[in-house]
Amino acid sequence: MNYTKSILILFVTSVMLVSCKEKTSEKTTVAAAEITVPKVKKEIAAANVQTASFNIEGMTCAIGCAKTIEEELSGLDGVQKATVDFDKKLAIVIFDKTVQTPEKLTKVVQATGDGKTYKVANMKS
Repeated sequence: MNYTKSILILFVTSVMLVSCKEKTSEKTTVAAAEITVPKVKKEIAAANVQTASFNIEGMTCAIGCAKTIEEELSGLDGVQKATVDFDKKLAIVIFDKTVQTPEKLTKVVQATGDGKTYKVANMKS
């Protein structure tokens, strides 16, 4: 009887140890995948700061279209800040004129869709 209990306890303990190791490694993998390093923006010299505002036609929603375009513009080198207002169909981008140009910004907006969805109009810089 004691022999059977000992084997049963050994088996249960082994199963628990093995299952705990699998969960631990799984958590480690998930935690490593969730860590992101924020991108550090370089300061723009005051003489190089330029603001561009333009209309974007073809947006159908604030969360999908406007937010995606805003994230694409914000992620560009030399862009200090980008905001896209879905209701007004207006984008305002503050950027370093030695790194970006209004033409490059236009290309990024149009490339965010399939090249035909979003159209930039009334570019003012």
